[in-house]
Amino acid sequence: MADCLFCSIIAGTTPAHIVLDTPELVGFLDIRPVFKGHTLIVPREHVPTMVELTDELTVPLFGAARQVAAAVRKAYDAQGSFVAVNNVVSQSVPHLHVHVVPRTKGDGLRGFFWPRTKYADDAEAAEYAAKLRDVL
Repeated sequence: MADCLFCSIIAGTTPAHIVLDTPELVGFLDIRPVFKGHTLIVPREHVPTMVELTDELTVPLFGAARQVAAAVRKAYDAQGSFVAVNNVVSQSVPHLHVHVVPRTKGDGLRGFFWPRTKYADDAEAAEYAAKLRDVL
């Protein structure tokens, strides 16, 4: 889809810190992470919400989410992760994406209030992406 940010990342026309690249999916760092290492996993095919997700993509998408959830623990010394999908409401980009957010006890995340942080610069984001790619 021409005007979709995530489709342009998948096509390589918009830069992103890619951590996972398969025939069906792409995973990349969120540019406004809840916590550093916050990753979005998206199907290559433009799928607006989970409701439109095909059975053929369900297993690869959620299998990748499980894989990234395990990897963030090792890559970032996190105690766990928060995994979420928004459908329409709170979905800032209308392309299905699974959030995988590294978590540690006492990190301040409460309920569904998602404070956002920033990487110091592109080099720091690249470092976080490299750590996760190495574990994946």
